[in-house]
Amino acid sequence: MAHQAQLGFQNAASPIMEELLHFHDHALMIVFLISALVVYIISLMLSTKLTHTSSMDAQEVEMVWTVLPAIILILIALPSLQILYLMDEINNPHLTIKAIGHQWYWSYEYTDYENLMFDSYMTPTQDLTPGNSRLLEVDHRVVIPVESPIRILVSAEDVLHSWAVPALGIKTDAVPGRLNQTILITSYPGLFYGQCSEICGSNHSFMPIVIESAPLKHFEAWSKTMISL
Repeated sequence: MAHQAQLGFQNAASPIMEELLHFHDHALMIVFLISALVVYIISLMLSTKLTHTSSMDAQEVEMVWTVLPAIILILIALPSLQILYLMDEINNPHLTIKAIGHQWYWSYEYTDYENLMFDSYMTPTQDLTPGNSRLLEVDHRVVIPVESPIRILVSAEDVLHSWAVPALGIKTDAVPGRLNQTILITSYPGLFYGQCSEICGSNHSFMPIVIESAPLKHFEAWSKTMISL
């Protein structure tokens, strides 16, 4: 979860988010090197007579500023494509959860269980207990077993929504009449907060997402409780 005055990303809670953070640092270093080189050349041109020499029209220089950007693009594209394929790869998920967006709440269906489904509404401010986060807590959390591959099917019933949990590196559009899917694996137990990331109406900012990652035995106990309700 983000904390006050935080500037960077949230701590990675999934393997995908760890890869995204590494790619961010990788791309940021390339941008930093390019910026430093450009600043150095500009300062050199201002402090010398470099612009009045024939070196700026040399064929070698033209080759460098043609080939070098191509190499930089390859260095950025390869890890990016690797992460894209990892995010689309879903092999033998242990559990499948269907998330359906409504105006303005989420409903969830655990398709591997017969009667495990519920709606998840934002907890009103007056009902919050000490330690709860305002505008982020819900009445029913999505509980999943830790370190287990979970398939999330995302759709919507009325308008466009977006199911996003930053700490897990997930942002999947919920489109009416369309079923999108993504993979979810939590690296450690905890609570992970998200919100709808699509402008879906006047109460767009009041449909949060809470993922509770717990050991398998706690998940089984919770599922039995929810089914019996």
